[in-house]
Amino acid sequence: MAKPIPEVELKRIEKVLDANPDGVSLQFISDALGDNAPRRTLQHHLHYLVEQGRAATAGQRRGMKYFPASAPEATEAETLPLSKAAREIQKYVLQPLTARKIVGYNRAFLDSYRPNKSAYLSEEERARLHETGAVPMGAQPAGTYARKILDRLLIDLSWNSSRLEGNTYSLLDTRRLIAFGKEAQGKDRVEAQMILNHKDAIEFLVDNADEIGFNRTTIRNLHALLANNLLPDPQAAGRLRSIEVGITQSAFQPLSVPQIIEECFDQILNTAAAIKDPFEQSFFVLVHLPYLQSFDDVNKRVSRLAASIPMIKSNLVPLTFSDVPRSVYTQAVLGVYELNKIELLRDLYLWAYKRSAERYAAVLHSLGEPDPFRLKHRDGLRQVIGTMVREQFDRAAAFKYLETWTAKNLAEDERDQFQRVSEDEILALHEGNFARYQVRPSEFEAWRVVWDRK
Repeated sequence: MAKPIPEVELKRIEKVLDANPDGVSLQFISDALGDNAPRRTLQHHLHYLVEQGRAATAGQRRGMKYFPASAPEATEAETLPLSKAAREIQKYVLQPLTARKIVGYNRAFLDSYRPNKSAYLSEEERARLHETGAVPMGAQPAGTYARKILDRLLIDLSWNSSRLEGNTYSLLDTRRLIAFGKEAQGKDRVEAQMILNHKDAIEFLVDNADEIGFNRTTIRNLHALLANNLLPDPQAAGRLRSIEVGITQSAFQPLSVPQIIEECFDQILNTAAAIKDPFEQSFFVLVHLPYLQSFDDVNKRVSRLAASIPMIKSNLVPLTFSDVPRSVYTQAVLGVYELNKIELLRDLYLWAYKRSAERYAAVLHSLGEPDPFRLKHRDGLRQVIGTMVREQFDRAAAFKYLETWTAKNLAEDERDQFQRVSEDEILALHEGNFARYQVRPSEFEAWRVVWDRK
């Protein structure tokens, strides 16, 4: 039986990555470790580190590089394939605020766009996006693919969109909050609220995939869900803005006349709804919804989730903003605000969508080699999963039971990994695999009712 790699071994890999912030290959890591571990085993543990947000990757297959999680922002920002025009936008918005021209909302920027005649994305770019995001599943009702990957989508998109707002929850923290209701210790409760609001908003879009669209009902309710319990005025959730707002560290001054805000909001939605190509539609709202600042706050979050509406409806891979550097995203949005230039945001969008699609392709083709850790602890896993089902634990009770059981039954260096593996197992439990935990069909059905209860 293969010896499992304890936490100390995972930290050895992280040490190699931390020493090489510009990225290294699988072979380099193997040579640096110098312990002749099987290549597939090392791949498995690197995949695990990436899944937990403890490492980052760039590239594909043999060209893949691994980066430390402590510095993905700088690494990705330097390696993003940006055009000359995008670099010029960066150069401008990185100047001191006093060196940038104060500007107001330019309605001509919106008026000049003609759906299906104007295009922010070239024909070639749209074709490449369609090829990248296509899912081999045939003709299916709207939202079929999003429902298939919903558990993963809730965590990925909630975490990445919140991260772009400065939320400090880790990927693992986010998963435990969404799956088990477990708030991270030492974090502001506002951060938990932000993530849970994302979860509710994503579920709203996926559950209503055949009815959502670029209309007032969808976007205002999307805002209400994302802004829930986060605004000074609770009634402002889902309500168009009637107050003046400012943008931190920006020379842009948004509209202040409620009537014009409402007119432009309707114009943005009508224009978006008329666009036929789902990617052009997606990018258009990513540009114009935050630029208008339709709501008191939470405008960028609305635009990021709204950008996946066309993908959800068309059964394409959603845009999750995986690995998008917060600094570059902020610069791209400022480029729209202050210059009405979309090149930096466009380049970031193209890169981010490819990144999202690669990540979901990797999930579908994840490593199939037996996990030595699961093999060693198969009896323990069978016991804890079986107990949680037979005793009908809800999510909070399951998480508490796992913490108690691992502390009592496992060596300290195996506890964290056993708990994470157990979380994966219980979250992946369905009607086709529960028998391996010696659970009867009636027990599984009774537990599922409790587990799915909100």
